[in-house]
Amino acid sequence: MQGLDASVPRHIGIIMDGNGRWARRRGHPASFGHRAGVRAIKRVLEGCEELGVHALSVYAFSTENWSRPRAEVRALMRLFHETMQREIDEMHRRGVRIVVSGRRDGLSPRMRDRIEEAVARTARNTNGVLNVCLNYGGRAELVDAVRRLVKEGVPANQIDESAIASRLYVPDLPDPDLIIRTAGESRVSNFLLWQSAYSELLVTETLWPDFGVEDLKAAIADYNSRIRRFGGRPEHELAAGNASR
Repeated sequence: MQGLDASVPRHIGIIMDGNGRWARRRGHPASFGHRAGVRAIKRVLEGCEELGVHALSVYAFSTENWSRPRAEVRALMRLFHETMQREIDEMHRRGVRIVVSGRRDGLSPRMRDRIEEAVARTARNTNGVLNVCLNYGGRAELVDAVRRLVKEGVPANQIDESAIASRLYVPDLPDPDLIIRTAGESRVSNFLLWQSAYSELLVTETLWPDFGVEDLKAAIADYNSRIRRFGGRPEHELAAGNASR
């Protein structure tokens, strides 16, 4: 995942939607779809490594997801714990750094211990980053950043974009170049609100458990067909406009 090719997004964020629908179409409970969704994460992470994408952020569980049926939430938390325990050796061997964005105090002590183990063990890895957004909300992240500023006693006239950005959950990650949402919903759902201010957004009808490397390649090809202006206008467009007058 350690690529510097300008045609490849350095950081991709994915809103992984459609696990429940995928399971229902097969006559199974939502937990069946969530397990298939974990396999999709592995495929896409391997695809990122192959294509040169440095960082992958996945929206695993939002601060709003606690309102789901209790049995589904329990199954999800059990799945997260099992997955971290099972996959950490492979992630470490491949040189992937694991980071977790979100509020830890809403998680069980056992889950917090597993997270701390995964983060500490892979902290020195440099072959890419997997950012798991767990008990995460973009608004909550901004609230927590402001609380840190207040706690540190930072004067109001010293608070700027840099001050806030440096107090986000994983401040050393570059902003995502591309946000992908599966299952056809056209909304950001409180995902990386600060970081995605100028991210390209791609919505696909593919349900997350069916998303694979070919879908990732297609998303990157679409990304490369766009002109990123960041609020400005490229010089060649200005030149073309002047020439047409």
